[in-house]
Amino acid sequence: MKTVMLTIEKKVTLTIDGKKVTVPEGTTVLEAAKTAGIHIPTLCYLEDINKVGACRICTVEVNNRLQAACILPAEEGMVVKTNTSRVRQLRKHILALILANHDSNCPTCIRNNNCELQTLANELNLREEIFEREYARHVDDMSPSVVRDDSKCINCGRCVSICNEVQTVGVLGFVHRSDRTKVAPVYDKSLAELSCINCGQCIVNCPVGALREKDNTDLVWEALADKSKYVIVQTAPAVRAALGEEFGLPIGTGVTGKMVAALRRLGFDKVFDTNFAADVTIMEEGTELLGRIQSGGVLPLITSCSPGWIKFCEHKYPELIPNLSSCKSPQNMMGALLKSHYAKMNGLDPKDIFVVSVMPCTAKKFEVQREELEVDGIRDVDVSITTRELAQMIKEARIDFLRLEDEHFDEYYGESTGAAVIFGATGGVMEAAIRTVADILTGQEIEEVNYEFVRGMEGVKEARIKINEDITLNVAVVHGGANITALLDKVKNGETDYHFIEVMACPGGCVNGGGQPIVPDKIKMEINVPVERAKALYRADSAVKRRKSHQNPMVKKLYEDFLGEPNSELAHKLLHTTYVNRQ
Repeated sequence: MKTVMLTIEKKVTLTIDGKKVTVPEGTTVLEAAKTAGIHIPTLCYLEDINKVGACRICTVEVNNRLQAACILPAEEGMVVKTNTSRVRQLRKHILALILANHDSNCPTCIRNNNCELQTLANELNLREEIFEREYARHVDDMSPSVVRDDSKCINCGRCVSICNEVQTVGVLGFVHRSDRTKVAPVYDKSLAELSCINCGQCIVNCPVGALREKDNTDLVWEALADKSKYVIVQTAPAVRAALGEEFGLPIGTGVTGKMVAALRRLGFDKVFDTNFAADVTIMEEGTELLGRIQSGGVLPLITSCSPGWIKFCEHKYPELIPNLSSCKSPQNMMGALLKSHYAKMNGLDPKDIFVVSVMPCTAKKFEVQREELEVDGIRDVDVSITTRELAQMIKEARIDFLRLEDEHFDEYYGESTGAAVIFGATGGVMEAAIRTVADILTGQEIEEVNYEFVRGMEGVKEARIKINEDITLNVAVVHGGANITALLDKVKNGETDYHFIEVMACPGGCVNGGGQPIVPDKIKMEINVPVERAKALYRADSAVKRRKSHQNPMVKKLYEDFLGEPNSELAHKLLHTTYVNRQ
């Protein structure tokens, strides 16, 4: 007889603001209040990431004692008050002390109207300065991607936790002691001098304007005003799943048509879709994978479209550089094709073409400057801006985004498949690759295209995909630095037998990139932002007729008329690259 052991979850009941609440043992008071619909303000808190009780804004009163709710375990019979006079007064004084060390010039701040500190001051009715203001101003803008402004830092530690625990990059930390304590890179160096991967996760998790992307919008405006330039814009798949948030639309609203219309009104000569290049990437990378499998090449093949991941690999796992796909990212493939094939097709001088990419990613700003990413002395991409920067340009141009009628991308380089659009979510590159590789290996058009086992937000996903009786592909999908480290240590130690690994530096993939709209933590506690944005991409995928990259008619024509075949000599010259050992 089999014995089944049942584990009974122990519960505790407490009273919060007169309301009885029953929660599992180990739940914090903050979490218990949330289940009861009671809002306790927070600032340093990041759900599942930063629970340190540093700022004390979440202070509550328990048995006449004031304690931080985010680190206080709920106990049986506990009586909690979240809105007493003592609590409100303490929160207000804490906030006033924070503001005394903060540059509060809100109208000119990048986070004006989307600042958690500003929101708290309004909610707590703080209308005057209680303490004399004193702060030091030091701006580190040497990085091509991330700008750090000490005068706005409130020492909440969110960026430190993200950088060290979630991304395992470790370039940010607390330095000095007592009232001199501050957040800074090691040895007070610039981020540009360290192993920062430019992922921008510190930016999207900062509650204030202490971290922001390097603003390149002036370069774009300048190019648009230059009559000698033929200015082309390309947009990444994840941008269309998030841009609407900047104009008040719900998280996960797809806005492809309005985005295209807005870009035309900004004055771009052509509006193309990076999805076209994503389809090309699958042709190149899929062929590279098959070649390595059939010829005994270096395995596993690891994807190369996430520039944050590439820099992470160059710094921390240079021994795995031979495993990286030599394919450029879709951003740079598109740029190289526009300045070669498109230029030739339209009688343009490549030197007159100015390529702007709109990306969900701050690391793309670093990527476009890489020495390797040019052909015959011509840069693939001239400027990369984030989703946030595009939104700012649309607002600056006084375009009424919500009232725009949907428009389509321009022809040829605006053509793409469903496989390309899911590149923006973790697992999307893998699924797109499988759709094409399975057809090539079997010589058939396989009807099944939804490989849902590689979807979702689980940190590491593994699968054995039986293509036919003779062929099984062992694959893995991983996102976020801590998960990447755990998986790659196994690869490095020979503990795996994968053929193919998809890696994305940002948790959740590009939909959660460092250049996407910033969502306050209060909303993140209610909505899984990467999941909702990913849904928009999967809806777009399922809505189109062609869902495999090799079915894209314009990609077929590109190879027939220009490249020859995937991994040809010309394709390698334009679409492939090399990497640098940065250890």
